[in-house]
Amino acid sequence: MPLVTTTEMFKKAYEGKYAIGAFNINNMEILQGVVNAAKVKQSPVIIQVSSGALKYAGPRYLKAMVDAAVEETGLDIALHLDHGADFEACKAAIDCGFTSVMIDGSHFEYEENVAKTKEVVEYAHARGVVVEAELGVLAGVEDDVKSDVHIYTEPAQAVDFVKRTGVDSLAIAIGTSHGAYKFAGEAKLRFDILEEIQGKLPGFPIVLHGASSVDPESVEMCNKYGGAIAGAKGIPEDMLRQAASMAVCKINMDTDLRLAMTASIRKVFAESPKEFDPRKYLGEGRKRIQALVERKIDEVLGSANKL
Repeated sequence: MPLVTTTEMFKKAYEGKYAIGAFNINNMEILQGVVNAAKVKQSPVIIQVSSGALKYAGPRYLKAMVDAAVEETGLDIALHLDHGADFEACKAAIDCGFTSVMIDGSHFEYEENVAKTKEVVEYAHARGVVVEAELGVLAGVEDDVKSDVHIYTEPAQAVDFVKRTGVDSLAIAIGTSHGAYKFAGEAKLRFDILEEIQGKLPGFPIVLHGASSVDPESVEMCNKYGGAIAGAKGIPEDMLRQAASMAVCKINMDTDLRLAMTASIRKVFAESPKEFDPRKYLGEGRKRIQALVERKIDEVLGSANKL
């Protein structure tokens, strides 16, 4: 069973008022935790890798692991490049066998973003690969992506962008942000912007980046066992579920997985200081990631039993 694109996933998600989880990976245990959860819940899933993950693990290693996950589970899995910096990065992922890529031109002037996105779309579509782009700017820091400003997506511009580029899905800025420190005060998402875009682009799949809820239990465990993650705060899960019931068909989660893995490893090291077998502490991280993703599928994404 080969990797799939997100086309059919998103069509079903839009019509069914749920979202597909897009989970960032950079090693085997994180991947296994995610796909094991998707298997238990019979949920489609998007495995995505950032440029940082590609540098760390290597594209062919990552692609081979995801191929193995497909064979092992029989799941519908799309392999996605997260935040491709330019045409060459997207081309390399496509040529390696990724079924979906994101070209992130959100930091460029609008016309340049349109041109760069269109170039990737033309190359990708000729090879059966789908493309995600971004309009608007998310604040925060995660992996190689960082910004000190937040610029909301303008609905009329989103319509023009989609029509001119031929992009398959669009990441928009409505108040989410990258990293573990998303809000100083109360969280607020601009559902009015999402609703207006949905009205102007009916049936078109929207993506939310920076959408980890920064799981409080993982943060507490990290801090209990020697971490220093004070003030970490994410997106309330009820807001994410509301977005998933609208036009949002893909919700990205990275920070939650990192926190779950780190919390478990810290706990093992604190409680068993003589432990040096990586299988023992990485295995605990894998278990916690699986439990976390199962809950996300049920309570946030609504994608259980959608295969």
